Amino acid sequence: MKRMTLLGVVLLVLSIGVAQGRGNSSTIREITGLLNQFLDDAGRGNRAGFEKFFADDVIYTRSVGVVVTKAEILANVESLKPTAESKTTYSAEDTTVHEYGDTAVAAFRLIARTELRDGKLETSYYRNTGVFLRRNGRWQVIAWQSTKIIDLPSVK
Repeated sequence: MKRMTLLGVVLLVLSIGVAQGRGNSSTIREITGLLNQFLDDAGRGNRAGFEKFFADDVIYTRSVGVVVTKAEILANVESLKPTAESKTTYSAEDTTVHEYGDTAVAAFRLIARTELRDGKLETSYYRNTGVFLRRNGRWQVIAWQSTKIIDLPSVK
């Protein structure tokens, strides 16, 4: 359960491939850089990266519909560290960043790849939307929504 909570958090934020957007290109680069760093930190279970990325008052809605606080996120960071059993890496694609003054919204498709000890690879996909706020000169996430992408039968 703890691993799933963190997986949801990480899914939120994974390695940004190409940032598209509207607004100041330096802001788009800065937000993209923060996301890339966070995804790297998430794959290593680096608590300091989570502390820096999320604001103290963040509202995070996991892909299972549960809302968690920063304290709850931080309590589960240890479960993300690579183990002998598995290692997960995160990346993002189809990324868009929009800037609104001291607020920015990022949306992307998250890809979580877990390499298991037996050599198998499990891949999960999520859609994430995050709201960043610039306070005291630094950007932090104040809201996040993660939605697991499931395979649906085609509709004809």
